Amino acid sequence: QVQLVESGGGLVQPGGSLRLSCSASGRSLDNYAIGWFRQAPGKQREGVSCISHGSITTYMADSVKDRFTISRDNTKTEVYLQMNNLKPEDTAVYYCATDFTPFCRGTAIITGSWGQGTQVTVSS
Repeated sequence: QVQLVESGGGLVQPGGSLRLSCSASGRSLDNYAIGWFRQAPGKQREGVSCISHGSITTYMADSVKDRFTISRDNTKTEVYLQMNNLKPEDTAVYYCATDFTPFCRGTAIITGSWGQGTQVTVSS
């Protein structure tokens, strides 16, 4: 059973940057699409980004386009979410997840294996 673990969250000022990492134990992620999702207090979970196997395709929610970038390093079985120009509305718990298929379903919420999440707080 694969277990996903997110890291890299923290407190950052508006305009700052963070890089989130998603790593896996128990199974290689090389053949699977990986998605990033977030859930802010009192709001529904939403899709942020997704990257397919082999980095063939990527998706980004409109709210983070031009600020966030998703990438993967299959040698390390890690997926990254580079977040630049962060805004207070980006404050949320960020999760990575996979449904063990090779291609993204856009930024739709998926059923599969989820990490425990990492908190991102953007505040001055």
